[in-house]
Amino acid sequence: MGMPGKNHEMAAGRRRTASSTAYYEYRTVTLPRDLSRGDVRKLLTDEAEYGRWELARTRLYLGGTRKVWLRRKAMRVPSTL
Repeated sequence: MGMPGKNHEMAAGRRRTASSTAYYEYRTVTLPRDLSRGDVRKLLTDEAEYGRWELARTRLYLGGTRKVWLRRKAMRVPSTL
């Protein structure tokens, strides 16, 4: 199989962590069951290298669908007002 096109779903959101100074941006990637491990690894490696994402959590569902949570530090800019 080739790289995923419209078969995967991505969503982004921000969440506050336990530390008051560390903010992370989270991204959820849902991958269909017909993607090979190599294709999944390539996709995640590209996200890590070019998007500065790191792997936070993975989940493999009964039907073979994979759900991956990626995170990266989000810059917190103080207000100038």
